Amino acid sequence: MTAKAHFGNPMIEQRNLARGKAVVRLDLGVIRVAGVDRLEWLHSMLTSDFKNLKPGQSREALLLNVQGHVEQVFHAFDDGEATSLIVPLDRVDALLKWLDRMMFRSKVEIADVSEQWAVFGSVAELEGVEASWVDPWPNLVLGGARYSTKVGADWSYREYLVPIEEAEKFAAAHGEAGTDALEALRIAAWRPSLHEVDERTMPHEVDWMTTAVHLSKGCYRGQEAVAKTHNLGHPPRRLVFLHLDGSEHSLPNRGDEVWVLQADGSRSERARGVVTSVAQHYEQGPIGLALVQRGVPTEAELVIVSELGDIAASAEVIVPQDSGKAAGLARPNLLMGKRV
Repeated sequence: MTAKAHFGNPMIEQRNLARGKAVVRLDLGVIRVAGVDRLEWLHSMLTSDFKNLKPGQSREALLLNVQGHVEQVFHAFDDGEATSLIVPLDRVDALLKWLDRMMFRSKVEIADVSEQWAVFGSVAELEGVEASWVDPWPNLVLGGARYSTKVGADWSYREYLVPIEEAEKFAAAHGEAGTDALEALRIAAWRPSLHEVDERTMPHEVDWMTTAVHLSKGCYRGQEAVAKTHNLGHPPRRLVFLHLDGSEHSLPNRGDEVWVLQADGSRSERARGVVTSVAQHYEQGPIGLALVQRGVPTEAELVIVSELGDIAASAEVIVPQDSGKAAGLARPNLLMGKRV
């Protein structure tokens, strides 16, 4: 069984999911990394602190290119014998090849165990079931930096690895919702995902510095660009939360252009951003996330140019225009992990 967008009524499914009365089957695969060098090895390649990862703890980590642009996100947890990396199922083969090339003399063993596990997501802690990966969002992890001065809707997300032969029973026992329901709750929580990633995305732009980047750990690919942008500059784009006009009963698509609506009612001379995620929320109505140019005024009225016509939108600030070290960053009380 693969993931489904919905099972007939996405709004009811959203309510059930938000109340902890449903789980969502996800198209995710699992890569198992064993061996005595596994944590040091992962620590050297990815943005998070793996060196101090203890059995039962979770990490979110990014794989960057040399320019500091996001290539992949990993949901990782360790069981004392191996570290499991939860990744999109369609990227498993490419990631296995890349990891294999990076082994060198490290004492690690890599295996694709996706066929052994079904991955379910839930925004509640299920009774009697131990979560495999616990999402740190919206908490600030030790070594990270939050750019946003506030957070979105409540988000307490977990991913459960269930033996494949028990998947149907697990879904029936906990109720099932589609991926559309989870996507709407994610957007309302301002939680970034690979949907916010294109070939230019830096972690600063989507507030991923909060949970997926350790600023004082050892070297990894892209670290110089990450540190320079954080310490000396500002990210070229910033993530905003969109309240969309729902009067036309239509939603824009991911990839639709974002334009600024000027005082005379005309559009700006050029597009100023792009829609990255969109959903119909059971309480908030039509909502979305977008990456806009840093210079777009925070109070600007926006218009989404869609194949269905122009859709008006207002934006709520997630990543401020002056984000960066010099701006003074919010420091929530809840911290996770240990200092490197």
